[in-house]
Amino acid sequence: MLVVVGMAVLGVALGALTARKRKGSGADIAQYAAGYGIAFALAGLAISLVLVRVIG
Repeated sequence: MLVVVGMAVLGVALGALTARKRKGSGADIAQYAAGYGIAFALAGLAISLVLVRVIG
């Protein structure tokens, strides 16, 4: 579970930084943060499932 949360937080940070770098408004920053957060959380879920299968 920690992998999923960690990846989601990383995605939110990268999304916000990307939108800010592109000089987006507050709504743009929120949308990028949400999109990246969801995408990274799904990737973290896949990684977590693989780790559980391999280790456990």
